[in-house]
Amino acid sequence: MHTLLVAAHPDPRSLTHHVLEELEAALHPAPVETADLAKERFDPAFTLADRRAYHEGGNYPADVVGEHRRLERATDLVLVFPVYWWSMPALLKGWIDRVFVNGWAFEYSPTSGLRPRLQALTTHLLPIAGDDSGSYERHGYEEALRTQIEHGIVDYCGSRRGATAFIHESEQASSEATARSVDRAVRIISEAIHARSRTRP
Repeated sequence: MHTLLVAAHPDPRSLTHHVLEELEAALHPAPVETADLAKERFDPAFTLADRRAYHEGGNYPADVVGEHRRLERATDLVLVFPVYWWSMPALLKGWIDRVFVNGWAFEYSPTSGLRPRLQALTTHLLPIAGDDSGSYERHGYEEALRTQIEHGIVDYCGSRRGATAFIHESEQASSEATARSVDRAVRIISEAIHARSRTRP
């Protein structure tokens, strides 16, 4: 088992980074690799070179190839991110736009249709939301976010759906309540990954 944690937040003192550290500790002693996209200055802009590589299904830019190598080492991927406008930050979306591309994450052509290629990967989600769970339920925010990512990205590429654990009310005044939410989310994700490691042949 090898887990890749991907985070998208510019502030190293953020709750996102705290959750990242807690999750890494909870997964110990299993191997864990962290991709801090902001610290690494990953460029999320989908360029003309990316478009050409997408249509050709190869000749990817060097930084994209590096991300492919990291993902190919992983059995589990965990996306840890703050919820911006009921979705993921642009940095993380750009990472997916550039990295999860035709010829690597899937193959598509008008003649053969879609062939997903990430069946060996299990993807887990850990969104950090400012609003409360009641608002997410009433307005369908959680369902919308999960449909966008789980169905629109994870399923499309053939990855297995792992655990999804929201942290709600991330900006509340009570640090104790936030700590409980973090502990719960970290436990859900880490237990799902540990459980998979015990069932693998």
